[in-house]
Amino acid sequence: MPTILVADDDANIRELVCLFLRNDGFDTVEAKDGKEALTVYTSVHIDLVVLDIMMPNMDGWALCKELRKRSPDLPLLMLTARGETWEKVKGFELGTDDYLTKPFDPLELTVRVKSLLKRYKMAFTQTIQFGSITLDRKTYKVLCGANSLVLPLKEFELLYKLSGTPGQVFTREQLIDQIWGMDYAGDDRTIDVHIKRLRERFVGTPDFCIETVRGLGYRLEIMS
Repeated sequence: MPTILVADDDANIRELVCLFLRNDGFDTVEAKDGKEALTVYTSVHIDLVVLDIMMPNMDGWALCKELRKRSPDLPLLMLTARGETWEKVKGFELGTDDYLTKPFDPLELTVRVKSLLKRYKMAFTQTIQFGSITLDRKTYKVLCGANSLVLPLKEFELLYKLSGTPGQVFTREQLIDQIWGMDYAGDDRTIDVHIKRLRERFVGTPDFCIETVRGLGYRLEIMS
């Protein structure tokens, strides 16, 4: 089973989170601050990290940034005592994948953990399929039912990125860095133009929609 690292300076929170995760079959390890979390991360194989923002020695912001540098493909779930938009934006820009505001329902946390692990498993494959849509990164082809579509490279990469982790919010800055590269000198509003084009190409499709998350960025939702 996956091993979850729980980093929080509140021993009661750690105990509660670990209890519910273990009851769902996960293995857990604990850390009381960011520095200890990094030590644990280097000595144990970790599949996902649940981390609090406010911790001594190294806070959640610094821990998130360091973990993302060491492992771009490590799922990160951030806990916060407040649900303010600026905190979410900052967390997403540093590389967190999801947020949960305290106090939280432990059952919701386990559901989010499972969802993140499922998203990342999908992201590791070269082919993504949902509904009648298939994205093949080896050939850069898009199959929509029996029809084959050829997208410009950046549009394909953008759609592939969003659909690889459905439901996850990406900021414009994240998408620019991950698709255009950190040295890109253009306006990040180019993301808006590419999103508009993708929406136009797939207008009327019942398989997915690309949603604008006001103040944050974009996410792709797969329609059931």
